[in-house]
Amino acid sequence: MIPLVRAFIGLALAGLVAGCASGGTASSGNSAMSPQSAAAMDNPNLDPGTSLGGTPAPDFRLTNQFGQPMSLSSLHGEVVLLAFDDSECTNVCPLTTQSMIWAKQLLGAAGDKVRLLGVDANPRATSVADALSYSQAHGMVNQWNFLTGSIAQLKSVWSAYHIAVQIEKGLIDHTPALFVIDQQGREQKLYLTQMAYSSVIQSAEVLADELSSLLPGHPKVGSQQSLASVSAQGPGAQVTLPAASGPSVSLGPGKPRLVMFFATWLSEMSDLKSELALGNAYAAWAARSGMPGLTGVDETVVEPSSAYVRSYLRGLGLKYPVGLDTTGRPADGYEVQDQPWFSLVSASGKVLWTHDGWLTLPALETAVHHAA
Repeated sequence: MIPLVRAFIGLALAGLVAGCASGGTASSGNSAMSPQSAAAMDNPNLDPGTSLGGTPAPDFRLTNQFGQPMSLSSLHGEVVLLAFDDSECTNVCPLTTQSMIWAKQLLGAAGDKVRLLGVDANPRATSVADALSYSQAHGMVNQWNFLTGSIAQLKSVWSAYHIAVQIEKGLIDHTPALFVIDQQGREQKLYLTQMAYSSVIQSAEVLADELSSLLPGHPKVGSQQSLASVSAQGPGAQVTLPAASGPSVSLGPGKPRLVMFFATWLSEMSDLKSELALGNAYAAWAARSGMPGLTGVDETVVEPSSAYVRSYLRGLGLKYPVGLDTTGRPADGYEVQDQPWFSLVSASGKVLWTHDGWLTLPALETAVHHAA
């Protein structure tokens, strides 16, 4: 999927947003806002939300990852976070999913009063098994209901919520929308996930603040970090990451590197363990040929936990270092747009070549040899 985040605001969501004359993101000037709200408004990687003015949320009835029927109206009386996710997504959807999890966690015990709901936005992967597979890969099996149905049913829901879904060059495009629905079944806020790993926890805090405003007693949100733009850590910066095993892992100038960004949930769509093992063969070839060595970076900011990542990688016998990106700042600095993502970097910190997706060993060796 290629996320067209901002473009869809003016196209697919034009009618929905335009009908919110009384809401929308604040436009009366930052002087009337709290410092946190002003920082969020000025952060290009964070959507502070658009008011939907309490419009009744269209009802629907679909099937969850357990094969059980469920309707939106059955959740009246509870606050609902409703997201539209591609069941095979490798880029923006995991950011949406992780922000939902963290938003609920930031509310502590009060988070039990929030229901997480997803609707499949992939017209080619609509089975209950697809919904379950995505839920398992992201540690969400018992934390939400991920709904699917026939193409006709899904198209009806997409239309009702102004979700644009299309297939372009074989890839899925869809509006990365997340709705907050109150206890009376009314749409309160719309959020569009930005393709920025470093803003996932910030997005979660913005969501948690909105959820708190709808819950009895307005429970305290567990984190109050700054919502200001986070500086990225690109190839020109010296960065030290915690390692999946062994000593810490370094990125930055000093020597050329082939950096491979990945996440363990790629096992849903590929034979991830075999792909990671292929890195051993590349590392051996690079050492023999004087080519840049391989450094793996797990995008831990959208993983269930660092412990889970370490457990997954343990015993694979990887012959190259793997660091854990727990902040998303390196991913943003290397302009990672998908998983996996390869970036060949010179000793001076210049990006020489990038690639989205897995490659065969000969293709990888050829690409690095030509670009290095």
